[in-house]
Amino acid sequence: MKTITPLRTNLTASNVILGLMRISKLDDSAIRALVGAARDAGINYFDHADVYGGDHACERRFGDAITFTATERESVIIQSKVGIRNGFWDFSKEHILSSVDETLAALRLEHLDVLLLHRPDTLVEPDEVAAAFDSLHGSGKVRNFGVSNQTPGQMELLRRSITQPLAFNQVQLSITHAPLIAAGIAANMAALDQSIDRDNGILDYARLNDITLQAWSPFQKGFFDGVFIGDRDNYGPLNDALDEIAAAHGVTPTGIAVAWITRHPANMQVVLGTTKPERVTESAAGSDIPLSREEWYRLFTAAGHTLP
Repeated sequence: MKTITPLRTNLTASNVILGLMRISKLDDSAIRALVGAARDAGINYFDHADVYGGDHACERRFGDAITFTATERESVIIQSKVGIRNGFWDFSKEHILSSVDETLAALRLEHLDVLLLHRPDTLVEPDEVAAAFDSLHGSGKVRNFGVSNQTPGQMELLRRSITQPLAFNQVQLSITHAPLIAAGIAANMAALDQSIDRDNGILDYARLNDITLQAWSPFQKGFFDGVFIGDRDNYGPLNDALDEIAAAHGVTPTGIAVAWITRHPANMQVVLGTTKPERVTESAAGSDIPLSREEWYRLFTAAGHTLP
C-alpha cells in the first residue's frame, strides 16, 4: 500500500481510504471483517460523515463494532464530515461544534484526525467557520481540516478568515467521470464540450496550494448511475483496456481503476464505498501500480474522453 504525507499535515496516510457510508445495516461482525480487510491491505484511513445512514447512524455502528487500543488509535486516521442537514446545508459555528460532539460520541473517540465541510453552503459565514475550527483545534477535538466538493473560489473565501489550513478537498472522480482532469486536457478547444471548465480549476488549484484531493465514487459512470466496470454495453473499449492492463499487472480491473487515479502526480487518495471485504482487497491492490503514460492515456480515451 502506497502512503502519502498530505501537505499541511503531519499525517502518514494510505492513498486508499475506506468510506463507511453504507454500514448502517451491517452487524458488528460484518463491520469488523470490512475494517479488518482494509487494515490487512494497508489502509489506515477511514471516512465518515454525520449524515451517513441518517443522524450519525453509520458513525454509531462503527463505534459500536470497532474498539481501538491506544496504539491502534494512533496508527489510524479517522475523518468525518459536517454540514448537510435534513433539506439544507449548515456551516454555522453552532452546528459545526454540536455535530462534531455528536460524531465523537457516536464513534466513541476523543478526537478526529480530519474534519471536512461537506459540500458548499452558499450561506456560509467564513468567520463562523473560522471560530468553529479554532475552537475544535484548540480543544484537541479535531487535528486537521478540509472541505468536500468545493471550488477554488469557495476555498479562497474560507481561507480569508480561517487560521487552520485546508488540507483536503473530497471530490467526485473516476475514469468516466473526470471533468476536473478532462477539461484541462481539452483547454481552449471551443468545439469540444469537454473543454468546459465545470469546477473553476480544482485540480490545478489543489496542486498549487498543497491540497490533497480525495476521489469519491471511483467506479461510478457518473452521479450514482452504476459502475463502469463490466458494463460492456456502454463502455466496451474501456473494459477491454481494463482487462488487458489488469492482466499485465496481475490485478483485477477494479485495481486498475484505482491505479488510474493514484497514478496522477497530484497524489490523490481514492475513497472506497464498498461493504464487501473482497472488493476492498481488490481495490487496494491498485494502490501503487505504476501505470505508464501510455496505459493511463489509453484508459482515458477508452472512457470516451478526447485528446485534441
